[in-house]
Amino acid sequence: MTVLVTGASGFVGGAVVRALADQGVPVRAMVRDPASAPQGVEVAVADLGDAAALARAVSGVRAVVHSAALLGEFGRPAEFFAVNVAGTDRLMQEAAAAGVERFVFLGSPSALMAPDGGDQIGIDETVPYPSRFLNSYCETKAVAEQLVLAADAPGFTTCSLRPRAVWGPGDRRGPIVQILAKLRAGRLPDLSGGRDVRASLCYIDHLVQAVGLALTAENVGGRAYFVADADPIPVWPTLNAVARRFGLAEPSLTVPAPVLGGALATIETLWRIPAVAQRWTPPLSRYAVALVTRSATYDITRAERELGYRPEVLFETGLEAFHSWVDEAGGLDRLLEDL
Repeated sequence: MTVLVTGASGFVGGAVVRALADQGVPVRAMVRDPASAPQGVEVAVADLGDAAALARAVSGVRAVVHSAALLGEFGRPAEFFAVNVAGTDRLMQEAAAAGVERFVFLGSPSALMAPDGGDQIGIDETVPYPSRFLNSYCETKAVAEQLVLAADAPGFTTCSLRPRAVWGPGDRRGPIVQILAKLRAGRLPDLSGGRDVRASLCYIDHLVQAVGLALTAENVGGRAYFVADADPIPVWPTLNAVARRFGLAEPSLTVPAPVLGGALATIETLWRIPAVAQRWTPPLSRYAVALVTRSATYDITRAERELGYRPEVLFETGLEAFHSWVDEAGGLDRLLEDL
C-alpha cells in the first residue's frame, strides 16, 4: 500500500515518512521544493493549489496522510482559506478520483478555540465547533476538518487526527522551540495570573503511532480523534522546568490582565497594516496567549478504543530525548538561529 504524505519536508510530515519507510511501507513524499524532500523515498513535487500536480501525486497510491497546512497566528484570511480549505478539498477530490481508499487528515484542537472561550478540561470529540474562531488558522482547520469528515464514503474512508502542540526530537519551529526562543531572549513573562493552567501535548512518536493506526483501523470513517500524551502537564511549572534544563532564566515578570489586554489590542491594530505585517513577526497574539493561559486537556478514550492508540512516552523522557537531540544538532543557539 503506497502512502502519499503531504507536508513531507516539515517536522510532522517528515517524521511520518521516516516511520512508514522504516516499517517497509512504500511512501511517496509530497513537497513543494525538491531540495527539501526526505531521502530514500519516492518524491512528488506538488502544490495544494495545482490540481494537475496533485493528480500526479496521488496516482497509484492507496492512502493519503495530509499534513501540509498554512500555520500562523496572523495573516490574511484569504491565504489561510486558499491553503487549508481549498487546498485540502482539491487534494481530496483528486485522491477520490484516483481511487485512493483512505484519507487521514491531520487536524488540530485549535479548531475548537473561540475568541472568548475559556478552559476546556477533559473534552472529547462530541464538543461542537464554536460559532466564532480565535483566528484564521483555527477557523480554516475547523472548516477543512468538516469537509474531510463529510467526504467519507464507501471506498473512500476519511478521518481526522487532532494532535495539539506536537513536540520532540526533530522539532525546529514548534511551540517548545518558540518558547525556548522567548525564554532565551527574556521575553516570556509569567501570564498565569496565579492560575493552575494545564495542557495536553502530543509527543511526535505518539502522533506517528496514531497515523499508522489510522491507516489500517476499521470503522474510522467520518470520525475525529484527539491524539495526545497520556497525561496533561501543568503549563507554568513545566515551562520553569524546561528553562532550567536548558540553562535559561525562568519567567519572573508578571503582567496584569488589563496591561496584557491593551498590549494585544495595540499589536492587532498595528499588524493590520500590510507594511508592518509583511516585514515583522508580531511579538504576541491572542492565540499565543490563549495557549499558555487557557487550560486545554483532551479525552483520548476514542482513539484508545477505536484505533488501539497507546501513548507511553512520559514527558520527562521525551524532554530528555529532545534535549539530547538539540545537543547533537549543535546546541540551543544553533537551533534558534533557524527560527
